[in-house]
Amino acid sequence: MLGQFAAAFLAVLAVLAPALAGAQSYPTRPVTLIVPFPPGGSTDTAARIIGEAMRPSLGQPVVIENVGGAGGSIGVARVARAAPDGYTIDIGQWDTHVGAIIYPINFDLQKDFAPVGLLSLNPQLLVARKGFPADDLKGLVAWLKANPGKGTFVDQNAAARVTGILMQQSTGTKIEFIPYRGAGPAMQAMLGGQVDLMVVQAAVTLPQARAGAVKILANLSPARSRVIPDIPTSGESGIPGLYASGWFGLFAPRATPKEIVAKLNAAMMHALADAKVQARFADLGLDVAPREQQTSEGLAAFHKGEVEKWWPIIKAAGIKVE
Repeated sequence: MLGQFAAAFLAVLAVLAPALAGAQSYPTRPVTLIVPFPPGGSTDTAARIIGEAMRPSLGQPVVIENVGGAGGSIGVARVARAAPDGYTIDIGQWDTHVGAIIYPINFDLQKDFAPVGLLSLNPQLLVARKGFPADDLKGLVAWLKANPGKGTFVDQNAAARVTGILMQQSTGTKIEFIPYRGAGPAMQAMLGGQVDLMVVQAAVTLPQARAGAVKILANLSPARSRVIPDIPTSGESGIPGLYASGWFGLFAPRATPKEIVAKLNAAMMHALADAKVQARFADLGLDVAPREQQTSEGLAAFHKGEVEKWWPIIKAAGIKVE
């Protein structure tokens, strides 16, 4: 009997030993960080900053791979199907890990990922092309009411689509949605005067706004940002409830060993504590996440709250992309 037990124990140990050894020695090769959007957008910029800053702690390069398409769901699907060994992770956000339910995805946003940690809380800015008749949110609403259906609104991801629908519902106006594959190409279209309005993270907007190439109409957050405190919120501009959720977080595939998630999280948190990283995030208009939300558990709780808040809104609006 004892011999059988010992044999069974050794068999289990033989299976677990390689995984445990792998977790202890991890990482032994570069880590791939999937950016689920084309180069040039705010997600890509933030990923490159945090990836380079995590390199010293990990002792290995963090290689950025841009996998765009379907509002980011193609890149995220790759992570959901990847081996849970810590060598393939993604930088996720509202669009990819909450709003992706508007697409016909074949993975579970709540069950197929291991949260690593929350990077930042990102102000979502409503911007207009240079030369647009309105200079603030009140002026925009007045113009849209006087010109129903004539305003063009960039639809570059799920967050933009949902925000545009909320804006129509909140103001009793009508806009025309123009699809683009990512914030980078969409901003180029705005700079070319091809579209009127866009909701985008500050990382994409601020350099253009500072150069006078676009106009920021409002910060679509409940409160003013610490890094761009001079931009009024939508509530202050007379449209309370017109909010858009912006954030960045790192996710690994489900079943990634806790020891590996912990190493990734430690490298991420160490990077976010660096004054140079904080300064670069601030330059992009990104508020570094509170320390307690930077943990794996913090991101898990935050993500759960986002799903519970936004999924009913998306489903009630009947938003679907075939």
